[in-house]
Amino acid sequence: MKAYQFGNSAIRRFMMTLAFLAVSILALSGCGMDPGSTDSGKLRITATTGMIADAAQHVGGDYVEVTGLMGPGIDPHLYKASQGDVRKLDHADIIFYNGLHLEGKMGEIFEKLEERKPVVAVASKLTESQLLGNPASTGEAVHDPHIWFDVKLWMSAVEVIRDTLAEKDPAHAEQYAANAEAYLAEMEKLDAYAREQIASIPEKSRILVTAHDAFGYFGKAYGLQVTGLQGMNTMSEYGSKDVSELRGFLVEHGIKAVFIESSVSSKSIESVIEGAKKLGHEVRIGGELFSDAMGDKGTPEGTYLGMVKHNVDTIVESLK
Repeated sequence: MKAYQFGNSAIRRFMMTLAFLAVSILALSGCGMDPGSTDSGKLRITATTGMIADAAQHVGGDYVEVTGLMGPGIDPHLYKASQGDVRKLDHADIIFYNGLHLEGKMGEIFEKLEERKPVVAVASKLTESQLLGNPASTGEAVHDPHIWFDVKLWMSAVEVIRDTLAEKDPAHAEQYAANAEAYLAEMEKLDAYAREQIASIPEKSRILVTAHDAFGYFGKAYGLQVTGLQGMNTMSEYGSKDVSELRGFLVEHGIKAVFIESSVSSKSIESVIEGAKKLGHEVRIGGELFSDAMGDKGTPEGTYLGMVKHNVDTIVESLK
């Protein structure tokens, strides 16, 4: 897990939070609550991010009840589990999380719970060669966790979910396999669409600038140079030097559009725009991208397929 520098008071608060959550888990597990399937016979699944919850619902279909912890606009890097979240985790038959230290603050909770139920990292099948490094890492978090932005890599996550459900509920394994096959086919189409659309941007304009460095896999998969003001983890702070360097990058490359993110404050990127303006270079906000969280429920962007398509279309419209 990545080592972050905190003051003594912050460390004490963090340890107290972990202790509270651990006690909550033990208390809940001793309340006589049935951690098995629901009265309807459906498997209870709790997923950390919206992207994982969406995949679990597609694969599980009518045989699962899926609860997602992190809704629209929520930054998983900064997320702290509440007592209500602990209950949802405790009542689940299966817990799915991203892994790669995306949910770093929940690591100890997962360790406690996996003694009693499947707690599965959807990134578990990816190999070292498929993962991008994290150059800012000083600890265990040596990989970029934003794997969902390469649709091909995210297909592996769907396969992990499929196999886990089949093992837990073999009676419906065939249905899980069929559901996964249909969803994977849609993802294949999305991957092809992204490649075709990004290729339509003039090569010199394929430069994506965002608030934090979440789009590395996207850039590698679809042929974009990607840079962000903050590092891969939004807990990392940025300073005047970072703003100055990014401002200079915009001016040097003649970049006309940068992008804000739904789960990250736009304040940081706006400071870069202002800095470029003072140098006589006009930069506009090309649109809002969904990075660490999906859009509102009931909207196209509230699904994984919809959020990726939205990002592709927004990028192409602004850079083409």
